[in-house]
Amino acid sequence: MTNGVRTDRGYEAELQALRSHLLLMVGRVEEMIAQSVRSLLEQDRELARRVVDADDRVNRDELEIDERCLRLLALRQPMASDLRFITFALKMVTDIERIGDHAAGIAERACKIRDLTAEEADAVQVLTGRVRANLALAIAAFRDRDVDKARAVLDADDEIDELYHRLRRAEYARAEGGAYLKDRIRLQRVARLLERIGDHTTNLAEQVIFMVRGKDLRHAGSVKPDGS
Repeated sequence: MTNGVRTDRGYEAELQALRSHLLLMVGRVEEMIAQSVRSLLEQDRELARRVVDADDRVNRDELEIDERCLRLLALRQPMASDLRFITFALKMVTDIERIGDHAAGIAERACKIRDLTAEEADAVQVLTGRVRANLALAIAAFRDRDVDKARAVLDADDEIDELYHRLRRAEYARAEGGAYLKDRIRLQRVARLLERIGDHTTNLAEQVIFMVRGKDLRHAGSVKPDGS
């Protein structure tokens, strides 16, 4: 076996380790989202605390993946699709880390909201379901290098935005003074954090398209037909 073959296999192993670490990090934040909302719906303070604590592991993942990427760039001098993948990974970890922050933020508010009406709980569950499904689709797009799945993520974000605005506009038929009002403000903040997770998910989908096709879709909607 030549040194060149060993080097190629070592390089491929490093790229695969990077992919695996990214998927592991995503798995952590997916679980954090599910548990943070469950802690809210079930008023489980211990579960909320575990979600907040889990954010430290996600932060370490970000640092470790950044280090992997920088080492690959410095020592392997990747080109073409490999370079796009490593560039994607550097951007992807930022969005994933922010998703973890938002999940922890939901858990922090779960400890402070006293109770939810059935209508409020249903609205939160529907919004959470759409957000989690879209994140899963974005990760499938990354795993499969599937541009069609990535574009479906972008399309689905409109529904998430509508569910978020619907929850914000809802008028709940209770008026129990300042404590209840504070709970409603916190609940709207939870909805906002879920909507922000949706935004980071669309970032991931756009980055998948860039990784596969080399086409950057960021700010595409802001460009006028004349190019200005």
